[in-house]
Amino acid sequence: MVSLSKTIFKAYDIRGIIDKTLDAGVARQIGQAFGQAALAKGETKVVIGRDGRLSGPVLTAALAEGLQAAGVDVIDLGVVATPMVYFGTNVLGAASGIMVTGSHNPPDYNGFKMVLAGEAIHGEAITALYQRIVDHDGSSAAKKGAYGTHDIRAQYLERIIGDVKLARPIKIAVDCGNGVAGAFAGDLFRGMGCEVVELFCEVDGNFPNHHPDPAHPENLQDLIRCLQETDAELGIAFDGDGDRLGVVTKDGQIIYPDRQMMLFAADVLSRHPGEQILYDVKCTRHLAPWISKHGGVPLMYKTGHSLVKAKLRETGAPLGGEMSGHIFFKDRWYGFDDGLYSGARLLEILTREADPSKLLNSLPQSDSTPELHLHLNEGENVIVMDKLRSDAKFPGNVQIITIDGLRVEYEDGFGLARSSNTTPVIVMRFEAETPAALARIQGQFKSVILAAKPDAELPF
Repeated sequence: MVSLSKTIFKAYDIRGIIDKTLDAGVARQIGQAFGQAALAKGETKVVIGRDGRLSGPVLTAALAEGLQAAGVDVIDLGVVATPMVYFGTNVLGAASGIMVTGSHNPPDYNGFKMVLAGEAIHGEAITALYQRIVDHDGSSAAKKGAYGTHDIRAQYLERIIGDVKLARPIKIAVDCGNGVAGAFAGDLFRGMGCEVVELFCEVDGNFPNHHPDPAHPENLQDLIRCLQETDAELGIAFDGDGDRLGVVTKDGQIIYPDRQMMLFAADVLSRHPGEQILYDVKCTRHLAPWISKHGGVPLMYKTGHSLVKAKLRETGAPLGGEMSGHIFFKDRWYGFDDGLYSGARLLEILTREADPSKLLNSLPQSDSTPELHLHLNEGENVIVMDKLRSDAKFPGNVQIITIDGLRVEYEDGFGLARSSNTTPVIVMRFEAETPAALARIQGQFKSVILAAKPDAELPF
């Protein structure tokens, strides 16, 4: 029996290691606390689902027991992609939902992504669940909630196929990395009129081929090879639970989400001129001028899928996106992050072109680094970041943005350092017009970080 640990209650979700910090007992407690929180908001039903992880069935069964013990009715969707639970909270008359998923974490992890009364919960709302469990007297509701299953697959696929129309047939390669998106992606894209080459679309919680995380280039090499060896025009990839999208061109270029956002923004703004387009602090500096040029208002915001979703609701923006690959369409969709739907919308735009890869490769781009991580001790990331914000000085004509960490804009590039909300890490990213400018900006960041923490082991 694992004892409840506050460490699994993260900024945007709950995440733990099976039989170390997370087991059926903990899942049941979380279910009961969430059920009580739902009832407090007048919600009587909760939608649940799980990805393809080996620990999923046991955790989901315990979660359902906890929810029923609180007195709420459970609608169990079974094995689904995370966005299908979000979809369920929009169409099944239940505005709360929990997805049991470890997303892109290693196989021995699992966790919960939660929507409470229509809102993705984060920060204090997640901490409040922990407090609810600690304060709980062990009692159950007088009347136990009901349990039922529901197959949402056809409704979800039909909703997308009915909304998104291709201009011409296209052959694509799809790599699901043995994550749960593999159970749906092939049928979705074939239903839209694509010919599909499937890579690792058998759902397998051991992830035997490569890690299901398209944010890292090493996980896209099989897809790049497939495009070289077949006549597929484009490659798309998904993370372990299907809420993030990766894109690869015919010539093997990776189109990161901040450049995908350019295509999506231009398309959405053609129907919503003058609206705000939301993106996180990690995105390229080419995105804001692109949004402005296409008649929109760029709005930079904090990183974190729950935070962006909340800001989208607050602003009414028709589109938001994150460098990590979470893309949120409010235009023609429900405002939640959905890799499968984003993939469909991408194909709608690209099938208007004779050469999709040419269009993708022509999107503005600079020399940039992937995410770089400075590993620190628990809590130290916050201390170092506070020191940087108060003490760091950058020479020259710079603009300093502090909405999430420290983003320093130069005339020829930017540098970003921000504290991770999930691990004791400072995440950095750099972009510049030339390799020399990139080295200069990194050098300035190196000196201010070493001033704040002289023994820091920097990854650049």
